[in-house]
Amino acid sequence: MQNIQDIYNKYAKVVYKYVFCLTGDKDIAEEIVQETFLVAVKDIKKFKGECKITTWLCQISKYIWYKRLKKEKTNKEISLQILNDSLLSDNKLVDDILDKERREELFKKIHNLDTETREVIYLRILGNLEYNEISQIMNKTTNWARITFFRGKEKLKEEFNDEE
Repeated sequence: MQNIQDIYNKYAKVVYKYVFCLTGDKDIAEEIVQETFLVAVKDIKKFKGECKITTWLCQISKYIWYKRLKKEKTNKEISLQILNDSLLSDNKLVDDILDKERREELFKKIHNLDTETREVIYLRILGNLEYNEISQIMNKTTNWARITFFRGKEKLKEEFNDEE
């Protein structure tokens, strides 16, 4: 097993991107990443290697975020203005659907999807995760993740085609 500093250096950015997708807030995302690694240090012996370490860390961060939402009793809206161009630069879905001027419209439409579909799409396009990693984070099957992403993508394409 790697030491925690190596794990942090290698995976903090991935966890941050994932948490940022959930929260839409840079400061909250940074706090949750720090909490995630504190929990990971404390519970590292519980990690059995049955999934990728990134999956385990993202599950911890998701739990922390949901716990925080429950405690605050609010549903935090994702701020579309905070989404950073660098997160989108290599994204094929975004490039296929629209140009830079329409990114905000895409994220508005993604935000209107049901919670699970929205999360799968964010994990796939912003988190750059594979379907099996998404399935582990969401506690679903790989096929469910693939189908949910496909249906969400088709719904988005349909909505953009309806506008034209």
